[in-house]
This record gives sequence, C-alpha cells and structure tokens, in this order.
Amino acid sequence: MTGYLTTHVLDTARGCPGEGIKIELFRVSGNSHRKIASAVTNADGRTDAPILNAEKFGRGTFELVFFVGDYLRRLGAPEDQVLFLDEIPLRFGMSEDAHYHVPLLLSPYGYSTYRGS
Repeated sequence: MTGYLTTHVLDTARGCPGEGIKIELFRVSGNSHRKIASAVTNADGRTDAPILNAEKFGRGTFELVFFVGDYLRRLGAPEDQVLFLDEIPLRFGMSEDAHYHVPLLLSPYGYSTYRGS
C-alpha cells in the first residue's frame, strides 16, 4: 500500500464543515520548511483530492497550516480586531506507507486534531 495524506475542517461551534479554508502543506527538515502543496476546502470541509497523493508521498515530518482567519471573518468576526486564531500550524510525522488523515476541529477560540481514518 502506498501512503497519502487527507485532511478536513469541521466547525464545531456551528456544527458544520469549514468551507473555503486555505490549507498549505510543508515538509519540515530541521528549521527548514518547504511548501509542497496547497488546497482550499470544499462545501464538505474537505479538499477535492488528497493534499499529498501517493506519487508525492514520503515519510518524514510535515506541517499543515490552516488559514482560518478569513473563514472566521466571513462568519462575523470583527474586521478591526485581532483574532484569537488566524493561522493554525499542525506539525506531525508520517512513519509508514499508509493513509494519514489529519482533520482540524475548529471553533473561534480553540481547536483540536487527531489521526483519523
């Protein structure tokens, strides 16, 4: 089996998918970050394809950055205030050739993640 990476965003405050959120994926090596993919979540809060497909998959340390600030502002967060959450980086490792699913559970004042299926 060849590995790949998927993600999605669930807005736990509203009880619905997080649509229209930009996500970037970086490969991390020491202090170096190299962007290898980007996507925007669809109406289901998912990317249309794996954010890292089997052809580009590799083991190592990665970081997903969820740009949630614009999403929160579209939902009514004041434009003139600093948001509590704006960009959310999630650093994680992939050590086997398998499907990794790293979702983001989001609210305006908190988030969580886990290795899903």
